[in-house]
This record gives sequence, C-alpha cells and structure tokens, in this order.
Amino acid sequence: MTDNHSRSVVKGITWRIVGTLDTIFLSFLFTGNIGKALKIGFIELFTKIFLYYVHERTWLRMKFATEEKMIKGVLTRVDKHHRSVIKGVSWRFIGSLDTFWISYFVNRGEVNAVQTAFYIAATEVITKVLLYWLHERVWFNVNWGKKRIPVNESTSDSAQPELV
Repeated sequence: MTDNHSRSVVKGITWRIVGTLDTIFLSFLFTGNIGKALKIGFIELFTKIFLYYVHERTWLRMKFATEEKMIKGVLTRVDKHHRSVIKGVSWRFIGSLDTFWISYFVNRGEVNAVQTAFYIAATEVITKVLLYWLHERVWFNVNWGKKRIPVNESTSDSAQPELV
C-alpha cells in the first residue's frame, strides 16, 4: 500500500494537532509561562507540518520493514508493525531538534535557555514516540487515501509499479 498526497497532508495535520498540544503542555511545564509555551507551539505548528510531510513522503519511498500479502486476490506490499516504531524514532530525532531550536529561540533571553530547551526536547522524546506510534496505528486502520500497489516479479526497485 502507498498513500496519496492528500492522505499525507491530513496525517500531517492530525499529527500536528496532537504534537502541538503535547509541546505546549511540556513547554508550560518547563517554562512556567503560558505565553512562551503558546509561542513555542505556534512556531512549531508551521515548521513541523513541512518537516513531517517530507518525512512521510521519504518513508513511503522506502521498502524497509514491509512485506507482501495477498489482499483480495492481489499480492500487495504492506507495512510491518515495527516499521511504525522505527518511523516514530526517526521522526522524533528530527522533531526534537526542531523543538530544541524553537524553544531556545523563544527563551534566548533567559539565563537557562539552553537547559530549558534541552528539557523540553528531551521529554518530548518519551511522550511523542508513544503518541506518534498511537497515531500511526490509528492511521494504519484508516483506508481513505491508500492506494494498493500490486507486487509482481517484473517490478524492479527502480521501476514505478502500476497503481490499482
């Protein structure tokens, strides 16, 4: 299976809602300032939608952790469960770097700006890997925007498979 562009955009938006709420909560927890927490969340709303879209489209091109299954008489490539975990870790690395720099930028006038940015980004590693995994598993069960790609012996890695 592969996703169309609309599905990737909607997945990015739904993930960003969950992720931004988590970042606002963590930012408030570590800064004690709701204004700064909202500012960090607002900035990352825009940076992470773009970064997530690029991340999602990159993973769609990789065959890592996929398997072939017969679905309704068509041999189809589908994701293995651990692919979602690995995608979550790779996204979290990118996302945590983004959060660190945004948090540092917002708090740059404070004496402990680097420490606060580190605490927010490091805590996100834990909360967001779990939240991302849950988000992926929900979307795994949503069929909207999925395209079935038949797998056959004549399809090579460099050839574009015919979409059904």
